[in-house]
Amino acid sequence: MHTSSVFLHLKKHGQLLDSEIAAATGIALPDVHDSISKLVEQGEISRCSVTRFNQGVAVEGIQCRIRGFSPPAAPGRKPATK
Repeated sequence: MHTSSVFLHLKKHGQLLDSEIAAATGIALPDVHDSISKLVEQGEISRCSVTRFNQGVAVEGIQCRIRGFSPPAAPGRKPATK
C-alpha cells in the first residue's frame, strides 16, 4: 500500500504530523493512519498524539518520527565534555 512512501517521506523530512504527511504525499488521511499503524507494529517509527493550536483552534493529530533517529549536532556547537 502506502507504507513505504509514508516511511520514505518521514525519513526525508523528519518528525511530522499525520495531516502534513497526507498533504505532502497526496495520500488520504485514513490511509496514512493505516500506514502509520503498520509501521509502528513493525517498530520502524514512533508516534504520539498531539494537540496543536492554530489561531486559537485546537487541532488533534498524530506526530510521527523514525524510531531511534536523532538529528546531527548543529554546526558551531561546543564538543561534549567527558
